[in-house]
Amino acid sequence: MSNKRAFIFGYSNRSIFITKELQKKNFLLSIIVSDNDTYTKAKMDGYLDIFRLDMTNDDELLGKLDVNENDYLVCVMEDSHFNVFLTLSLRALFPKNKIIALSDSFHVTQKLKMAGATKVIDLYQVSANRIYNILHKPIATKLIDKLLSPDNILSIREITIPPNSFLDKVMVDDFDLSKYSVVLVGMIDRRLSSHFLFITSGLEHRLDRGDIIVCIGYNDDLDRFEKHISLEKDIEF
Repeated sequence: MSNKRAFIFGYSNRSIFITKELQKKNFLLSIIVSDNDTYTKAKMDGYLDIFRLDMTNDDELLGKLDVNENDYLVCVMEDSHFNVFLTLSLRALFPKNKIIALSDSFHVTQKLKMAGATKVIDLYQVSANRIYNILHKPIATKLIDKLLSPDNILSIREITIPPNSFLDKVMVDDFDLSKYSVVLVGMIDRRLSSHFLFITSGLEHRLDRGDIIVCIGYNDDLDRFEKHISLEKDIEF
């Protein structure tokens, strides 16, 4: 069972994508709402852990929510002003927690950051970037949409090279991924830095235990590849 938990403050159509993404990452979700209609909607959508309380009351927030320091607090209220107020209140009540807030404008984003949000998801910026990509990079955008579709059998996967893997100390250019039917997109070469590096021709990188590689492929092929890289050096595919 997952030990990651997120408290979602507010529930509406524009925030449902956040709850779905958190569910995909195996977060345990607690939905906090302030009215009966929203409570009913969240319940009809299949959520079981729902709290209906007065979010302006600090005593209720502290007394009814069992928040641990590692829990995420996600502010997605439709009222932007109240979202800022709630972020400010939560930061004061839970100073060590990560707070994620939803914004619909640059000015609200700035206010949320000042109120103590750890990360702000700016819907306007996300939408603007998507429109730009659709207009100027239609093929790439279509490919990414296909890859990220929940019904798609293709995946982008992060894989950590385990200890004693036959990939340890192997140069990227000397390793043929085609026989595994996966494509290497990039990696984190821990000998050099902790930053993600896209794989391009002419750049030589050595694979080492603990490095993270990012691959694209069919789920079954990725499963087989991830299993085989755990084989020791003297065992061949």
